[in-house]
Amino acid sequence: MKLPHLPGRQEKPREKGLTMMMDKGLSLQQVQNLLETGGHLIDFAKLGFGTSVVSRNVREKVSLYRNAGIKVFLGGTLFEACLIRDSLKMYEHFIDDLQVDCVEISDGSMVMDHNEKCDFIRYFSKDRMVLSEVGAKEADVITDHHVWTHHMKAEIEAGSSLVIAEARESGNVGIYKNTGKADDELIHEILEVIPAEKLLWEAPLKSQQVWFIKLLGSHVNLGNIAPDDIIPLETLRLGLRGDTFFDVLPGEFEKFRLK
Repeated sequence: MKLPHLPGRQEKPREKGLTMMMDKGLSLQQVQNLLETGGHLIDFAKLGFGTSVVSRNVREKVSLYRNAGIKVFLGGTLFEACLIRDSLKMYEHFIDDLQVDCVEISDGSMVMDHNEKCDFIRYFSKDRMVLSEVGAKEADVITDHHVWTHHMKAEIEAGSSLVIAEARESGNVGIYKNTGKADDELIHEILEVIPAEKLLWEAPLKSQQVWFIKLLGSHVNLGNIAPDDIIPLETLRLGLRGDTFFDVLPGEFEKFRLK
């Protein structure tokens, strides 16, 4: 069905309107079922935190994603877990064995000198796509707004293809307040410095997805999307759900808005 007044969405591989899905341990059968119905809507699959270490058939799962045109990367927490144990070579062998060609570089769980983080971005970006993540995973770790923008800019310059704005899968830290509401002052300050196409906003909750779509439109890059929310998110992007119904329609349709 080709309805008029729907936002034009790029086909994969997309450069905007990216969707990153959080895989916290899906089985091969679950992935196959997901790809059958919504694989065309997923741009990145993130094997969350350290799940790739304890899950079975990970290599086969990565292959399913890659064959569907989906880039796969492992959660940045695993990178940090290897780094703090002085086991980065083991980490490299692990991702090579899985045939993962994307890497998430983060410092959300441990203290890391930012220059060192940028060095890791430069190193891994030589032969892989790098996504770096900014923001702590603990609610009581407060990061100055200037530090957010400074770090994001430096990481892009170091070779990060996309900068992920931290929210965790809970959606109540980083760019969000502990209530789950967006820290709009922080987000607007980020957007004043960093191009929107370079940002991937973690938005695990429907209310957060709606907020970003209303702010930046259908082509906003969103991440940490649950598998069951992939198709519902696309309907939000297209105005095929009540929350964004009028956001994609021309002004003359305002007379039909419920009062």
